[in-house]
Amino acid sequence: MKVSVVGAGAVGASCAEYIAIKNFASEVVLLDIKEGYAEGKAMDLMQTASLNGFDTKITGSTNDYSKTANSDVCVITSGIPRKPGMTREELIDINAGIVKTVASNLLTYSPNTILIVVSNPMDTMTYLVHKTTNLPKNKIIGMGGALDSARFKYRLAEALDAPISDVDGMVIGGHSDTGMVPLTRLATRNSVPVSEFISPERLEQVKEDTKVGGATLTKLLGTSAWYAPGAAVSAMVQAIACDQKKVFPCSTFLSGEYGMNNICLGVPVVIGKNGIESIVEITLNNAEKETMVASAEGVSAVNDLLNF
Repeated sequence: MKVSVVGAGAVGASCAEYIAIKNFASEVVLLDIKEGYAEGKAMDLMQTASLNGFDTKITGSTNDYSKTANSDVCVITSGIPRKPGMTREELIDINAGIVKTVASNLLTYSPNTILIVVSNPMDTMTYLVHKTTNLPKNKIIGMGGALDSARFKYRLAEALDAPISDVDGMVIGGHSDTGMVPLTRLATRNSVPVSEFISPERLEQVKEDTKVGGATLTKLLGTSAWYAPGAAVSAMVQAIACDQKKVFPCSTFLSGEYGMNNICLGVPVVIGKNGIESIVEITLNNAEKETMVASAEGVSAVNDLLNF
């Protein structure tokens, strides 16, 4: 199993680290446009191999996509954060250009790869990859929901004062503060609905804290988070590499599922060796359906800003 990660910043490096530590991949390639940066990150990570007990080979390259040839999975983390004074349209134009170029270059050397999109705005960048490549829909996966669900479970465990291994929950919808749909109704503690343990008011607070999870960390750190995004990607790559058939909420292209078409949105999917093996359609109540529709409208509005 060969995995390539484009973008050797904090998120990309964390992806490479967690994938290597889990020891299921033979090789991880880090790629970056900054001279020597990916090589340095790769060398630093390789110097942890004897300490962390992994045999995965990590190599770095400055913008040489030939080094990514024959990758089974490619992860796109490239892009820039929104800067003061920058409009949303400007951010989307810049990141869309980056993601489109990266995807094209990766597919030149690995035409049968599975692409995992991390770059923001994630649902829109996943949609862009669908519209500008010839990959089948099962081979293009947006990461957001896996990360959002991990943050949801963290907040649930906090509210319950319970070990996180006892907690299960899922976030669907768009990967944004206004687009997330934390499914509090279906969240459980060891198969018991969490509503049996905490008040509706506390559960509502969990939902709101989850929705601003990324913004909360950005405010504290002064930059976007990287540990949890890296871990989310590594879990998805492992599910592909080991054909685990695990269910993750991921941004995927919808063709009638959940009553939606021509949009990438976070819904539960089964991930295995073929990427998205199937889309899981769960029964939503009326309130959840309304929130999903509103989320889709928000994502569609951003999609409309794309210039293919």
